[in-house]
Amino acid sequence: MHADVPEVPVPIPRAVARFNRRFLNPVARHLAPHLPTFGVVVHRGRRSGREFRTPVNVFPSAGGGYRVALTYGPDADWVRNVLAAGGCELVTRGRTVRLVRPELHRDPARAGIPFPPRAVLGWIDVTDFLDLAPEPGAGATEPPAPPAG
Repeated sequence: MHADVPEVPVPIPRAVARFNRRFLNPVARHLAPHLPTFGVVVHRGRRSGREFRTPVNVFPSAGGGYRVALTYGPDADWVRNVLAAGGCELVTRGRTVRLVRPELHRDPARAGIPFPPRAVLGWIDVTDFLDLAPEPGAGATEPPAPPAG
């Protein structure tokens, strides 16, 4: 666990996380990059070096950064991978953004989150967030154009 974030109960139980990882995430990986308030974090395993794609609730923040709601808590494997690597890529709204300087924050007020998602996050008691800054000099990339044909 990160030193700045004390131990708290996980908003969504681990059994639900396992179910989602197996059944819901494969579908969500295709939809999340195109839906408002969703995205896919692209990260590498700390030990395996394997690339993973994790669907998340994500919100733009000041300065071109993003705030990710930690619905499974700050100890989720993907969060630990991003912290260890010092960043990740985020695919959201059809664009890929390189993000750095991950910081865990506890925010019971859910500042900067628009009303409907803020209400849902409050209902499931999400108070932990991962804030990420844009990589200096790295602009967002557009998705590749479909082949002509």
